[in-house]
Amino acid sequence: MNSEKLSHATNDIRQSGINPNHWYVVAASHEVKTQPVEVKLWHQNIVLFRDSLGKIQALENRCPHRQVKLSHGKIISDYIECAYHGWQFNNQGECVIVPYLEDKQKLPKNCKIRDYPVQELEGFIWLFPGNNPNLIQPLAIPEWEHLNYIATVSVIHYQGHFSFLIENLMDMYHGHLHQDLQAWTDAQLEKIEETPNRIDAYYQAQSYYKIDKIWSISQLFFPGLRKLHSEPLTVSYIYPHWVSTLGEYFKIYCLFCPISLTETRAYLIHFTSLNAFWRLHKLPIKFRKFVKNLCFGSAQNLLDGLVKQDILMIEEEQQSYLENPQQKGYEFNPTIASVQRLINNQ
Repeated sequence: MNSEKLSHATNDIRQSGINPNHWYVVAASHEVKTQPVEVKLWHQNIVLFRDSLGKIQALENRCPHRQVKLSHGKIISDYIECAYHGWQFNNQGECVIVPYLEDKQKLPKNCKIRDYPVQELEGFIWLFPGNNPNLIQPLAIPEWEHLNYIATVSVIHYQGHFSFLIENLMDMYHGHLHQDLQAWTDAQLEKIEETPNRIDAYYQAQSYYKIDKIWSISQLFFPGLRKLHSEPLTVSYIYPHWVSTLGEYFKIYCLFCPISLTETRAYLIHFTSLNAFWRLHKLPIKFRKFVKNLCFGSAQNLLDGLVKQDILMIEEEQQSYLENPQQKGYEFNPTIASVQRLINNQ
């Protein structure tokens, strides 16, 4: 009986933890300025801050003196200062200053909190909660700096297990939910490729958008200008993140920060390609940067609308699971089984 319970628990996808030996996105760069910022990654409370050079640092979010959050404090040069008693810690998590020590008193031995490997890349802050950050690199997002791509970012924060969002993103048959917000329709699965760290699902779909002329950008705002045409659609789960491409015109990333078994935060990044506009490429770099920055967020209403609809469904799935974890649904999409295998294996 005990072995049956153990087997069930380890195979329950909604009870799966994360593989800590990967890079996770815990914040967007613009969210960490001059003050400490609290973030959470899989039951770990972490404080982010910038040192005197503006470099991101990450520590366990507690003062070992009275166990209060360091994120209540402030930055003094390269140190983070606790708001309660003014103890200060360096970026290795070592206590370096106790302001009221007398001359004969020494700093407490072994007074150290955990420091985390952290990188700031392509607009986001990546954190490695495992033991060997040199074994793997963060997921590359070359479009972030590329002048031919216009970005829009939407935050997905919901009360539910991270697997629900992964399944949602890999499921190309739920377009019925989004109606006019959807960029494509009639997805036909052609093949699935599965490895221990990655799943690629290849579809042929009917896209509403064709960004091949300068005026075609207006299709994002005027549905009447859209015309269906066939485009390849690829969705990839590159553990622990997700990537999708629709033809040559759109690319989407979803960068994950699982918080707990029932809470997830993620950043959805939508890129519109300007590669077809060859005349634009001949313009001065400064002007192209101006255009890229000016158009940032141009698909915000579209993206936020999609996120809002998906969160509603995902949170209902989570609630249904909590009320009856033994109840199973019916699933005909083979990519979902691939996703669940990968998560459980990780």
